Amino acid sequence: MSEQTVIPMLDLKAQYAQIKTEVDDAVARVVASTHYINGPDVEALEQEVARYSQTRHGIGVSSGSDALLVGLMALDVGPGDEVITTPYTFFATAGAIARLGAKPVFADIDPITFNINPAAIAAQITPRTKAIIPVHLYGQCAEMGPILEIAAKHHLAVIEDAAQAIGSEYQGRRAGSMGTMGCFSFFPSKNLGCLGDGGAVVTNDPALADKLKLLRGHGSHPKYYHKVVGGNFRLDTIHAAVLRVKLKYLDGWSAARQQGAAYYTSAFHKHGLTGLATPPKAVQSRHIYNQYIVRFEDRDGVRDHLKQEKITTEIYYPLPMHLQECFAYLGHKAGEFPESEKAALTTLALPMYPEMTNTARDRVVRGIVGHYEATGRLGRRLAA
Repeated sequence: MSEQTVIPMLDLKAQYAQIKTEVDDAVARVVASTHYINGPDVEALEQEVARYSQTRHGIGVSSGSDALLVGLMALDVGPGDEVITTPYTFFATAGAIARLGAKPVFADIDPITFNINPAAIAAQITPRTKAIIPVHLYGQCAEMGPILEIAAKHHLAVIEDAAQAIGSEYQGRRAGSMGTMGCFSFFPSKNLGCLGDGGAVVTNDPALADKLKLLRGHGSHPKYYHKVVGGNFRLDTIHAAVLRVKLKYLDGWSAARQQGAAYYTSAFHKHGLTGLATPPKAVQSRHIYNQYIVRFEDRDGVRDHLKQEKITTEIYYPLPMHLQECFAYLGHKAGEFPESEKAALTTLALPMYPEMTNTARDRVVRGIVGHYEATGRLGRRLAA
């Protein structure tokens, strides 16, 4: 590989090249059928995603954000209610709560996995708490055992935000199958991504599945007769058809990500960069590495150096939810959730995709080692 070649965070062109014929045929089939909304491919995908996620019911929706929103709507979450979640996540998690007039209540994260800390959840429960939304961040499940125990004790619903975690596992149970429902995103950068925005909700509750389907189509059943006020949360059939093609390859792609993560971790340790990688916290969990996250005391310096080396990186996420301007009304101050704030200042996502070669990974590692050699910090234990 030329030293002038940019290493991207994700290479969707390489993925498409592998399955081009199948994807093109699927799109052409939908176009020829003219069943563009809620067509037969949507129903088939719902069944396949539910089965893959060890659940009984799947409901295709318009995005991962809408999956969270319609899930909360199905639980009748609204003004006066509180929903506990993590401040270290993509905006959609807290945003869905706020859009319904409920109050996002934050609980800090575990510093190793970056997932919500169950002990912190317990401290935030009040009589107004209606649900918990743990986020399976970066492709690794949150500690669902204690979270489910807390929820059962207080009679709370659990919505798993599994936007980044389809196929990940906790003690042999798939993401999305453990709580009241699970929400997936099929945004193109996800391990299973469509050609735009798409998502799904999975559940084992047939009544809840029926309500979710009702809500995604403006609460209409039969057509033009509206039982409740829902929304337009439907999944396009073209997206469903493409996702059905990709789902067949998902386990292979996840395995390639796991192999790539192992290669990174081994290479970093060989160079004395201990404490840099973020491995799975527990061996019983299946991490599918939607992102490979590392921590640096000098995160921004490392990122600038890698940019000069034409290596793309990303910061997930630079500002926790409790410090976002739109949530100023909640009254939070810096220092309230220290682990989330520290993660926002020290974490960096490195290039991670199934088609990535070890040659490219070696270049990423050399770039990081080069920065630490130049700054005289090689061998120093990094932020943990």
